[in-house]
Amino acid sequence: MVDVIGAAELLSHDNPASRDSDAEKLAARLAHAQRLGNMGWAEWHMHSGETIWSDQVYLIFGRDPADGPIALPDLAKHVEHDDVGTLSRLLWSAVEGVEPVQAEFRIRRGGELRDLRVVLEPLMAPGGPVGLHGVIQDITGRRRAERMMSESRRQLLEAREQAAEERHVMLALREAILPDSAGGLHLPHANVAVRYVPAEKTASLGGDWFEAAPAPDGRLLLAIGDVSGHGLPAIAHMAQLRHALVGLAMTGQPAHRLLAWLNDLVLHQLKETTATAIIGHLDPETRVLAWGQAGNLAPILVRDGVASQLAQPRGVLLGAASERPYELATTRLLPGDLLLMFTDGLVERRTRDIDVGLDLALAAARGVPARDLDAGLDRLLADIGGPNPEDDACLLAVAVPGQIM
Repeated sequence: MVDVIGAAELLSHDNPASRDSDAEKLAARLAHAQRLGNMGWAEWHMHSGETIWSDQVYLIFGRDPADGPIALPDLAKHVEHDDVGTLSRLLWSAVEGVEPVQAEFRIRRGGELRDLRVVLEPLMAPGGPVGLHGVIQDITGRRRAERMMSESRRQLLEAREQAAEERHVMLALREAILPDSAGGLHLPHANVAVRYVPAEKTASLGGDWFEAAPAPDGRLLLAIGDVSGHGLPAIAHMAQLRHALVGLAMTGQPAHRLLAWLNDLVLHQLKETTATAIIGHLDPETRVLAWGQAGNLAPILVRDGVASQLAQPRGVLLGAASERPYELATTRLLPGDLLLMFTDGLVERRTRDIDVGLDLALAAARGVPARDLDAGLDRLLADIGGPNPEDDACLLAVAVPGQIM
């Protein structure tokens, strides 16, 4: 049986029809490989002037096979003018050397520039080179993708540089608008510290703000707020709102009345904007905080090692049309108490539920010492996860010493 099989194989190899079939298969596979790689081969014979192209080279040049291949002396006519020098150097290097050489140049095909990669090697004879053999590949798609990627990287770098510059400008503008948050106010019966924490990653800063300053009547004005949106529009609206509060507070009116005026301002002057806020007046003698809120999370009170949120008086978002008046709540602070006001950027994160953030803030607030509020606020921010990646936050702390002076 083995001899029969071997004989059959031998006959098949000796059969001219079989050899023709194998050659056709090989040619078909070679043509298929050329199409897949968008490449072809060419030969230029110097002495006879004969030029031979594979079918794929005609497709690369967009040339009708009936017109025949392009002779070597005429090749420069089809190359982009700026790349003719590259072609000339390639040809001289191929003729004078013995190793393959390569270069890239562009041709015009139907009005479109195409990028070609050409590898040439001399056809050697005993007396020297008699022609050139070349492999020509259309790499237009690859170079176009590389250019697009390079342009995308350039645009991304420019966008990052512009965002960094805009962030620097916005931080400088905020610093010019808001008071310095470093240090605090040391009053006879209370200490106050504030923190403005910019978003960690967001290029556009938000409209969070605070105010802590003595009022003309001797009380202490305490306020925080957050204007919707990001970027320069939010900062501009924040400046208008905060400056309006400072002016309105000179009237001596209670916090809920100030909130009502600010709501009218947002409704009629800062259209398509909303804001949250807490405003309070702390009487340094009685230590009573009279406060109101507009859509803001309630402050945290730490007393005797227990942290809890204060009961929320009624109050809608600033900029929300409502006939319901803002309410005024009063909270008497006792020796050793700590009060924390904050905007939602402190506890709200995209990656966790807001209740989780509040629980973290309540737990961290218990560890803030009244005698060193600045260090305590820094530690609290670290304990709740550091700066919010996507939103600003303001934090205002009021501590009543354990012994009243």
